[in-house]
Amino acid sequence: MSASKTPIYTALAANLGIAIVKLAAAIFTGSSAMVSEGIHSLVDTSNEVLLLLGISRSQKPADEKRPFGYGRELYFWSFVVSLLFFAMGGGFSIYEGIEHLLHPEQVKNPIWNYLVLGIAFIFDGISFVTAMKEFNRQRGKTPFWQAVKESKDPTTFVVLFEDAADVIGILIAFTGIFIGQLLHNPYFDGIASILIGLLLTAVAIVLVRESRSLLMGETPNAEELKDVVQIVENNPAVNKVIKHLSSYLAPEEVIMAIKVNFKPDISSQDITKSIEQLRADIQSKYPHYKQLFIEPA
Repeated sequence: MSASKTPIYTALAANLGIAIVKLAAAIFTGSSAMVSEGIHSLVDTSNEVLLLLGISRSQKPADEKRPFGYGRELYFWSFVVSLLFFAMGGGFSIYEGIEHLLHPEQVKNPIWNYLVLGIAFIFDGISFVTAMKEFNRQRGKTPFWQAVKESKDPTTFVVLFEDAADVIGILIAFTGIFIGQLLHNPYFDGIASILIGLLLTAVAIVLVRESRSLLMGETPNAEELKDVVQIVENNPAVNKVIKHLSSYLAPEEVIMAIKVNFKPDISSQDITKSIEQLRADIQSKYPHYKQLFIEPA
């Protein structure tokens, strides 16, 4: 099932506006946690732009240079997004938190931080709900973590995890600023920044792992492959399937090569017709099998 771009556009609009407001509040209040949150939102904004770039480039038609198309551009840019989330999001937040612990400074005018975090929580919450609805639409009754592992469309789960990290990060920033103000202890602001960095790092590790797996090439699930083999072997001209290889080229595009042992009394002309029929039978049930190579064994 193809994904909607709505969660990406929603996240892009929310993160861009929130990043500007967060960084403005950080300048006026001197909050380390707010700086981390501002950088976090900026990184998220750039990530959405890169995901849209990946979607656009992946839809380029095949040519002589790329005979199987540009579908894996989406997987490449999703991997880049995951690395940025790790390096710029997690790394900078941890650095900013350590700096604040080494050179503590009391947060000024914390009311602005609370106001900005409240607004950010609302907009990031809306973005998170939008992404979750799209992910639930795609996964159906599949358990959450199984759906993440089996998903062949990185845009949905990347945006979902980013938005979840946004919401949790806001709560961490709010808690650090509030406790620091309550106890008159500036160290809590730095600790909150480090915790936000650790959160982003943990999310980035999950995203890097899943994006890397897609970029290297994943096969369709075992049940689907078993059904494809059954479709082939149900053909009256086929004796059995000897071997099959497959990989996703894009979220809605699979390449598959099948070696088929045809019955010995079948003529070469009938084999050619059977191969055409097999291709039609498979693609009628699984239209995302766009590249099918069926070879007599």
